[in-house]
Amino acid sequence: MMTRAASASDLVLTPRGVRFMGRTLPCSIGKGGLTANKREGDGATPTGIHGIVGMLYRPDRIARPANWAVPIGPNDLWSDDVKDPDYNLMVRTPHSYSHERLRRADPLYDLVLITDWNWPGAVKGRGSAIFLHQWRRPGYPTEGCIAFSRSDLHWIAPRLRHGCRVIIPPV
Repeated sequence: MMTRAASASDLVLTPRGVRFMGRTLPCSIGKGGLTANKREGDGATPTGIHGIVGMLYRPDRIARPANWAVPIGPNDLWSDDVKDPDYNLMVRTPHSYSHERLRRADPLYDLVLITDWNWPGAVKGRGSAIFLHQWRRPGYPTEGCIAFSRSDLHWIAPRLRHGCRVIIPPV
């Protein structure tokens, strides 16, 4: 597999935060740390090079952050059930398999950047929904996603370009 060197338009995880466009932004990662062997429910953030393949936002809470952002509706979910034929895909209610609600009461998913981790051809059990989203508070770990302050996430979103990547170096 050929990969290109990191560019200013890539988000690169470092020990101090995520480097993007000349800035280093504080972030939180998964409570399980970093892993090269991601599994559903392990709470770890997968190492590797992951493309940003989508952007979701809550139109009732924030303005559209980029022209390619898709609104999150009240019935939007993300499947995290390995028995679901739609595992690691966005689905809608009603949905009988285990899932995560995208339209949350808290602000964590007001703006979500979707990575191509285990997507679109998901391998059952390798983990679902590695997003970039807002953190609960500084240093509070995620379930495997990368989380930022609201202001930093809102600074990142309109600056993303097609083909940008999240680079998470091996441990």
